[in-house]
Amino acid sequence: MKIAIGSDHAGYRLKEHLKVVLKAGGHAVEDFGTHSEEAVDYPPICAAVGRAVAAGTADRGVVLGGSGQGEQIAANKVRGVRAALCNDPRTARLAREHNDANVVAMGGRIVADELAAEILKTWLETPFAGGRHERRVRQIAEIEGEGAA
Repeated sequence: MKIAIGSDHAGYRLKEHLKVVLKAGGHAVEDFGTHSEEAVDYPPICAAVGRAVAAGTADRGVVLGGSGQGEQIAANKVRGVRAALCNDPRTARLAREHNDANVVAMGGRIVADELAAEILKTWLETPFAGGRHERRVRQIAEIEGEGAA
């Protein structure tokens, strides 16, 4: 898979760790920044990751920050993105099975490196269950389209 990844300064170290994990797993990685621990605003970075996923130039996206909350919110503003904050493997599995989440958010100040790698692996390997969940994902997309001009 091709994975778009981005973080703010608080998620930078975790981003660098997960890039190694992704590449070791055979994934292509496109890094949308940031490239240091110098303070930076996360919304443009998370939006860029989301746009890559929505446009199909990346299969999935990963956004990281201190808590992952703001990063998830910013990514979700991109039409077609279903970003889920997953700070444990169970929520990562459910985000994929039930919500077909195409972007995962994590907090670098919340999740340790090895747990983050486990969360990411679970999220990448879990298929969307479809069935009754397809209807709900469609409903989300319809809500998203309400604001379209």
